[in-house]
Amino acid sequence: METALHSFLVSVPQAAALWLLMLLGVFLTAGALARSNRAKSPAVTEAEADDLRFAGEVAVAADRAAATAERHRAAWSRAQEELDAAWAAFDAADQAARQAAKAAAYPLMSRRRKPGENADRRRYLHHAASAACRNREISIAQLNDVYAERGWNSRLHPVVQESMLRQAMRAHRLEQYQKAVAKERTAWQRAETSAEALRSLRVEAAAAITRATAGQPASDEQWWAEQWTTAELPAAA
Repeated sequence: METALHSFLVSVPQAAALWLLMLLGVFLTAGALARSNRAKSPAVTEAEADDLRFAGEVAVAADRAAATAERHRAAWSRAQEELDAAWAAFDAADQAARQAAKAAAYPLMSRRRKPGENADRRRYLHHAASAACRNREISIAQLNDVYAERGWNSRLHPVVQESMLRQAMRAHRLEQYQKAVAKERTAWQRAETSAEALRSLRVEAAAAITRATAGQPASDEQWWAEQWTTAELPAAA
């Protein structure tokens, strides 16, 4: 009994010294980790600030891209309306030209012309062509051709002149339609390009905001989380 008691009394100081050494080691380790975390925290804060600034810049760029995309989409919508109107005008001019061509297909009676009839026919052609140009049914270049008689004959019968004028109107409307097609295609490409740029900027802005605002655990909590696995975490008291 005395031997056991003696052994116990001898071992107590040794155990106490061992516990003191262990506690001292824990305190020293904790102090070193605290100093390390304090040294790292300014760099982390600066990186987060850079991410926030970058996210703000990208967000501003995305807002501007959104306004640009809206303008291009509106321009495309107007181009589509102009294209539809150009096609309707060409279709009407084509039908009118076909009807005039049918009327001019019948043979005309040949007879001696009255004095001044050629002048009357010239005035009729010039008047009809000028009216068509004012209504934007033919271009100014086509009107100049009429007055210069480039491809035109003012001495022809008014029925034939009307058919030729309708064909000129159809050619003008066709040219306008082709221009409207090219304009609509260009507007669509611009709208698609601006929409793609907007999508890219929004994705980049979202990623930057996510990086800047991602929650990071506190230094001590992060260190303890790294030391334990999920299965090894101690149960809460």
